[in-house]
Amino acid sequence: MILVGNAVISDDIKEQFFVCDLEKCKGACCVEGDAGAPLEDEETIILEELYPIIKGYITEEGRAAIESQGTWVIDKDGDKGTPTIGENRECAYALYDDRGILKCGIEQAYLDGKTDFKKPISCHLYPIRIKKYDEFEALNYDRWDICSAACTLGSSLGVPVYKFLKDALIRKFGPEWYAELVAEIEGNS
Repeated sequence: MILVGNAVISDDIKEQFFVCDLEKCKGACCVEGDAGAPLEDEETIILEELYPIIKGYITEEGRAAIESQGTWVIDKDGDKGTPTIGENRECAYALYDDRGILKCGIEQAYLDGKTDFKKPISCHLYPIRIKKYDEFEALNYDRWDICSAACTLGSSLGVPVYKFLKDALIRKFGPEWYAELVAEIEGNS
């Protein structure tokens, strides 16, 4: 385990390799699972405020799901998350591109310069999942067979999880924290 600030980081984050391979997985992380993307409290407010902009980027089914469930939901575990289309289907904020790859409508609005919110931090950080405790946060690498192509690509390119997720980790914890993480990992290799 690695300790940086109040974060306890699994060794897998330095040892495992990962680079998303959307051509192979088709964005399966936006559809697989038993709930939508986890949301932080402030993200629920952001989604409520930005929905009038974002709704132009998502599917008709996604808009219908959001209009019936809300811009965010409480899942079966009592956690806040994005709504899904139907029972255990894709995130309501997802859209398919012309190659059949699921992408994020929230992120597309950001890329088009319509908002300054990229996407939920849980999505940006994936395959890292964060569990919050009273005194610290635990960062763990989430192993999932739908990401096997990402593991293969990351390994062939020699990109460990912490480097692949540099931007997301900096967004969540800041540049000084990330620099300390890199120093801990690369100083102890």
